[in-house]
Amino acid sequence: MRTTVRINEELLKRARKRAADEGRTLTSLVEEGLALILTQAKRRHGEHVELPVSKASGGVLPGVDLNRSCDLEEVMNKP
Repeated sequence: MRTTVRINEELLKRARKRAADEGRTLTSLVEEGLALILTQAKRRHGEHVELPVSKASGGVLPGVDLNRSCDLEEVMNKP
């Protein structure tokens, strides 16, 4: 569908450059941007988002108590 929109000149220059740098059309860049904004807007208004669950095994390092931030800091700062 063809439509007309008014876009700030500097923003349009940046968008054209980005599209050219990525080897794509300005239309595809605008469509992707709109889709991204519309998807994010849904999530902000309470849409349920299912988070992935880690299948990693193991646990914390011996001697590290996750309730004590100083234990974590010591482990993270070890060379």
